[in-house]
Amino acid sequence: MGIKYQSIRGMHDLLPVDTYYLSTIEKIIKNILNSHAYSEIRFPVVEKTQLFEKAIGNNTDIIHKEMYNFWDKKQQKISLRPEGTVSCIRACIQNNIFYNSKIQKLWYHGPMFRYERPQKGRFRQFYQLGVELFGLQNYIIDYEIIMLTIKIWQKLNLLKYLKLEINSIGHISDRKKFALDLINFFKKNISQLTQHEKNLLFTNPVRILDSKNTDIQKLLKSAPILNNYLNINSYMRFKKLCNLLKQSKIDYKINNQLVRGLDYYNDTVFEWTSKYLGSQNTICAGGRYDNLVEYLGGKKNSAIGFAIGMDRLLILKKIFNPNYFKNFFIDINVIFLESIYSIFAMYISDKLRLIWPKLRINTSLQLFKKNSHKNKSKKIESNFILTLESKMLNINKISVKNVFKKTNKIISINRIFKNPCIFIN
Repeated sequence: MGIKYQSIRGMHDLLPVDTYYLSTIEKIIKNILNSHAYSEIRFPVVEKTQLFEKAIGNNTDIIHKEMYNFWDKKQQKISLRPEGTVSCIRACIQNNIFYNSKIQKLWYHGPMFRYERPQKGRFRQFYQLGVELFGLQNYIIDYEIIMLTIKIWQKLNLLKYLKLEINSIGHISDRKKFALDLINFFKKNISQLTQHEKNLLFTNPVRILDSKNTDIQKLLKSAPILNNYLNINSYMRFKKLCNLLKQSKIDYKINNQLVRGLDYYNDTVFEWTSKYLGSQNTICAGGRYDNLVEYLGGKKNSAIGFAIGMDRLLILKKIFNPNYFKNFFIDINVIFLESIYSIFAMYISDKLRLIWPKLRINTSLQLFKKNSHKNKSKKIESNFILTLESKMLNINKISVKNVFKKTNKIISINRIFKNPCIFIN
């Protein structure tokens, strides 16, 4: 018996029905981004490991536990990208994209890789659609970015199932002062920390705020709050942003524990979460990173962005828009009952494709027998079935079945091409 090969754990297949509806979702998002003057950028799946270590920070779980690292044939250490922002900035710097204008509005889409424990909504190869805006620092830009995500949720009919959480994490100097007091607080409660959290305490204590440990969550209710350590500019910036959201009647929650998993963020951070996704409830996350471009070797340039987890978005879409996934996969299926009509069936299909280039029109090259084609046609997932058979074609007619209405019509072939809507109505 041969070996039964399986996909690598945490790296799942996307079957045709998933890719079809993912493409539909992606198209909606891309159309919105295009209408807001964002342009697509593409960059490699692999980068030098050093790039991520420098940008993300050595004291993060991504660098310590989750990166897929390799040595290439020239003994260079390379990594599968764990996120997109860093690669996007590297591509912009390398290709002098900021040379003509510091203001750039970019988006990208593709697989990312992190070695985490696989569970619902969390995969080792996962798909993100990211948006980055460079060159504008005003808090109104933060508001515009959040409003952009809202437009996406509205168009996908998902806004009412999502919750916006925002926070300000200030500047690095603010977090350093906060971290010292946080360390002293946790030292007094050291017995309640896991070994992992004890390690974080002396390497990256702010990351403990993001812990899912229920004991830690209870403890944090009496812990120092980062917002109390913000410099005056960060404080006022966040206050103005909150006022704008209130004026626009945007429902949001200030989450003092929201710090994001990457060290390069500053000031505004936000997440869109859904209680319907289980423990992995974040569907979109983003924030401001005004120092990262300069830190990676470019000229100083402010920036803000977000990334949407497409795998989780698909899960949510399936839960709340089930009819969205019950549409027939093919719009028109052309079948024939005698093999001599196979080429003619292809001809008719091509003529219909010229008339309706956006429809999915299939030529069933499988021969359907006269006595069984009616039963078999029930299994064909399409809106309409066009059947070619001698007794009809001899009088220049064709049989058209409306699968939705369960009706059949006999129509002149010429009339279909001159007025194709005739067999749909």
